[in-house]
Amino acid sequence: MITHPSYTVEPWSLRETELNLDVLAQSESVFALSNGHVGWRGNLDEGEPHGLPGAYLNGVHERHPLPYAEAGYGYPESGQTAINVTDGKVIRLLVDDHPYDLRYGRLLSHERVLDFRTGVLSRTARWTSPGGRTVRITSRRLVSFTQRAVAAVVYEVEPEDGPASVALQSELVANEQLPHVEGDPRVAAATGSPLTAEEHYAEETRLRLVHHTDRSGLRVGAAADHLVEGPENTRWSAQCEPDVSRLTVTADLTPGQPLRLVKFVAYGWSGERSLPSMHDQVDGAVAVAVSTGWDGLVAEQRAYLDEFWAGADVEVEGDAQIQQAVRFALFHVLQAAARGENRAIPAKGLTGTGYDGHSFWDTEAYVMPVLTFTAPEAVASALRWRHSTLPAARERARQLGLEGAVFPWRTIDGAECSAYWPAGTAAFHINADIALATVRYIAATGDEEFERGAGFDILVDTARLWRSVGHHDPEGVFHIDGVTGPDEYSAIARDNLYTNLMARQNLLAAADVAIRHPDRADELGVDDEEAAAWRDAAARMAIPYNDALGVHEQSAGYTHFQRWDFEGTPPENYPLLLNYPYFDLYRKQVVKQADVVLAMMECPYAFTEEEKARNFAYYEALTVRDSSLSACCQAVLAAETGHLRLAYAYLAEAALMDLDDLEHNTRDGLHIASLAGTWIAVVGGFGGLRWHLGKDERPDVLGFAPRLPEALSRVVFTVQVRGRRLKVDIGPKQVRYRLVEGDPVTVLHYGDPVTVTTDAPQDRPVPPPPVRPEPQQPRGRRPEGLAEQDETAEQ
Repeated sequence: MITHPSYTVEPWSLRETELNLDVLAQSESVFALSNGHVGWRGNLDEGEPHGLPGAYLNGVHERHPLPYAEAGYGYPESGQTAINVTDGKVIRLLVDDHPYDLRYGRLLSHERVLDFRTGVLSRTARWTSPGGRTVRITSRRLVSFTQRAVAAVVYEVEPEDGPASVALQSELVANEQLPHVEGDPRVAAATGSPLTAEEHYAEETRLRLVHHTDRSGLRVGAAADHLVEGPENTRWSAQCEPDVSRLTVTADLTPGQPLRLVKFVAYGWSGERSLPSMHDQVDGAVAVAVSTGWDGLVAEQRAYLDEFWAGADVEVEGDAQIQQAVRFALFHVLQAAARGENRAIPAKGLTGTGYDGHSFWDTEAYVMPVLTFTAPEAVASALRWRHSTLPAARERARQLGLEGAVFPWRTIDGAECSAYWPAGTAAFHINADIALATVRYIAATGDEEFERGAGFDILVDTARLWRSVGHHDPEGVFHIDGVTGPDEYSAIARDNLYTNLMARQNLLAAADVAIRHPDRADELGVDDEEAAAWRDAAARMAIPYNDALGVHEQSAGYTHFQRWDFEGTPPENYPLLLNYPYFDLYRKQVVKQADVVLAMMECPYAFTEEEKARNFAYYEALTVRDSSLSACCQAVLAAETGHLRLAYAYLAEAALMDLDDLEHNTRDGLHIASLAGTWIAVVGGFGGLRWHLGKDERPDVLGFAPRLPEALSRVVFTVQVRGRRLKVDIGPKQVRYRLVEGDPVTVLHYGDPVTVTTDAPQDRPVPPPPVRPEPQQPRGRRPEGLAEQDETAEQ
């Protein structure tokens, strides 16, 4: 696999053994800490140097006008950008009046370790100042999973080779200057200084700042308190200005005599709360943190993560780097969602402001499937956020002349922010993605209260959308015209296969809940005629297929388009969207990311095994993977169709997307959906996890079809289903199903029922994969992992 020069391979941590300023921004994303509510990038404690400073609160954003050269009816007028809120992690260091800055003096050593089991980022450095004094710095940092508003830092400095006068400046700082990168639409819009000061306070060891945003009307508060440990000569004082509140601690130190500072920080934000209530809120939260203490916060963090890993860990034997990457991925997926509590899960989590901090369809399509089986309470929270945006989605539907609800393609607060309608508004499949996430959450948890409430509303309003956006032709076939599917190199298509299949599931799910909850159906005005119309549209849904080729079409007529000239496309021209006009991309057969392949993953019942094999081979030759969302889907279908070496290569690509900065934009934040896709590739690909459907295509029974590539000797994972924990232990020839907790459960092993109890694990053979010709990729887009496997085999 690809290796990083400074990350060591360890099963439960990520260790950086040297500091490379050229990739500082990337490491800041990789070492970011978050709980889904508060996010701190992995900046150096001292604030500088930095690649992109960052402290975020989920949902805090500023609005800005969306410029159009030629506006049209229904175009969104305002964009939203996540903003850098008050940074509470900064602790500056001066040694004999020399600021600790790695660009000056001499850095003797530097190591950072992110521990996935404790949730703590640790750092150790030795530095010689320009004045010749050597000091040792250690710090530990966490963002609490148990105290949602709280983050904390322990910072310690000690001279090694003689006395030193040391000063620590612990700050709350707002409106930090941010770098701006132009020319790449994946990078956040510039926001200037988004916070206007309302209150600044500093007294004894306590600090507080309260600001507001001018256009979005949000109030943001941050408070800090400190514990100081040092020699008798230690002194401190507090100062504040509108954008900076600072505690300065000074001491004269000798070797063996450290100065230690424990910093507790609490955040809050609201669009409603008054200034006095905001500062009371953050003061109260920081007081609880101080009472808990650093050791108490660490103990709470470890207990929280122990419980998470007990139900979520994935063991991989045979590739230590992939083992590390899988746990890295799961840890960051948890961080993105754990305590969001009725907020979105942004595409970058809270690790950076790439994509302006927006949430997209990949939350429901990629992240929620993982969390449904590992942290279902986080899924319920994120779906409640979607439900809270239904009024805006209904209004958007009315604006577009449609019924039901149109959920936004990209958003922070529920309003549509996409200024490019062919790849935004027209991507109606997001509504079915949300509906399917709702159905699968209910199936996995049995949460009837959610189904009767938020779930029912979501399913009904999305079904109403499909009946109004689609139509029956004279022969009665139901078509959905002018829509964009997952592949963003194709747009405004007729009968996108993925969209139509997902809409069919959505329509049937809505009809099903209307029968099971007639009182709610009456409340929302769903009568028998409307439910019958949903079923009729589903039954008559157009499914584009090319009989001559024996493959499903990505959309009607797609296989008749001219093929992209892959042979004439130089490697440096990828990603294509940065080098070719959309006009050219839209009219040719070139796939940015899995579309038909994703349809086969999400709706496997709609295809025979041979259709899957033919479809996969056809679209593999067209897919350039210019999106981080593609590799994991290709891994799943490659495994299912027997191409285990290829599946393993795609697993590596998804897993190492950020650790190896494969798309060269990790600096802007992690690819949370690709990280989630690591789990999907392992569990859905090599575990063969699928929902088998019951009445109205409702997820009913979990099925598995495990098989391993030669490079892996064992894979073990756990899924949580309706209060049960089922462990699946896969070897080359045999799989064991073991119920760790809960009532007996029946699952399917290659279609055959297997009943598992806590005292009776079940072993089943793993059949060999089907043998088929290896599919080809476009020139220059063969996954790197395949070449590495070839080299290993030759050795």
